[in-house]
Amino acid sequence: MKQNTNKSKWKQATKLVRGGTMRSQWGETSEALFLNSGFCYDNAETAEKRFNGEEPGFVYSRYLNPTLAMLEQRMALLEGAERCCVVASGMAAVFAAIMCQIRAGDHVVSSRALFSSCHYILTELLPRWGVEVTLVDGRDVSAWKKALSKKTKLVFLESPSNPALELIDIAAVAKLAHKAGARLIVDNVFCSPLLQKPLELGADIVVYSTTKHIDGQGRTLGGAVLGTSKFIDDELVPFHRHTGPALSPFNAWVALKGLETLDLRMAQHGKNAMKVAEFLEKHKKIEKVIYPGLKSHPQYALAKKQTSGGGNMIAFYVKGNKRSAFAFLNKLEIIDISNTLGDAKSLITHPATTTHFSLKPEDRKKFGITDTLLRLSVGLEDADDLIADLKKALG
Repeated sequence: MKQNTNKSKWKQATKLVRGGTMRSQWGETSEALFLNSGFCYDNAETAEKRFNGEEPGFVYSRYLNPTLAMLEQRMALLEGAERCCVVASGMAAVFAAIMCQIRAGDHVVSSRALFSSCHYILTELLPRWGVEVTLVDGRDVSAWKKALSKKTKLVFLESPSNPALELIDIAAVAKLAHKAGARLIVDNVFCSPLLQKPLELGADIVVYSTTKHIDGQGRTLGGAVLGTSKFIDDELVPFHRHTGPALSPFNAWVALKGLETLDLRMAQHGKNAMKVAEFLEKHKKIEKVIYPGLKSHPQYALAKKQTSGGGNMIAFYVKGNKRSAFAFLNKLEIIDISNTLGDAKSLITHPATTTHFSLKPEDRKKFGITDTLLRLSVGLEDADDLIADLKKALG
């Protein structure tokens, strides 16, 4: 197989198509899909060396196999990270990234506006295990400074947040976290690896749900954790190997193929989302639109500073009440009602009764998740058709 030693100098599109590719002796064009669970060794000495780390190679697909390895290498190259570890889902990535390094007695600081499952891990599970957790308004740097005035082990945040698209100054929080002795984990799902580079902004660890834009067509579950080789190899990999959040080789293969078109898809997602957001902002039955690409976003300046595009996620409030919101949703014909996002198809969600229903009512109110808030994942359909669908449903 030909070797290329200048992969780090490749442009983004080349990394997305070529990064991490390993060909077998058959010289296949597309990445091979290895569906085997285990591996054989020529002799007992080789098996021993594989397990004790003296010799590189694969030992068990719950740990790693060639298909997973290609996805890890491509993701690391794209993110600009030393290493990547892929896992079974986005939540497996969040949980593993936190739990592999946390101990009883540690202090964790997090933004309060989170996906409900992340909120559950931080507010329900960690306290059970003797971990102190402080939640802050992620938009307020002074709140971060106060919470991080004492020794802290870990900082976690989403930016933009799910579902109300709050932005956090990642560079500012990273400086405060490091001063407190903490590592910063950034959930970068809404932006994808293309629109925001948390590691370049000072983050230590980045997590993804590859289920979303990376697959991008609603086919498979998956997750990824990226960071330094030392963190991945010394802390995350042992946790992963002994707790089993393994990614299916088939799902890894689908994500690999998804990465090949990610830059093309994200560019079109962004164009469509901007047109849709501009339409919604002008409609008389829409109370408020939150989209990082609009100048009306309260943190528009920060969006321009740390992201390279608005993305495909829009949050907006319809006028009226829950009944009004449901009536609007039920009139949509092209846009599907769904709890997922980052798909080629446009999907819309009522967070208060689905993705964030498990939060306490007072928390939902605090995070702006009212009965009239809707989260729209703009897909790859023609933007004019999407606008016509929204217009009819609002009409």
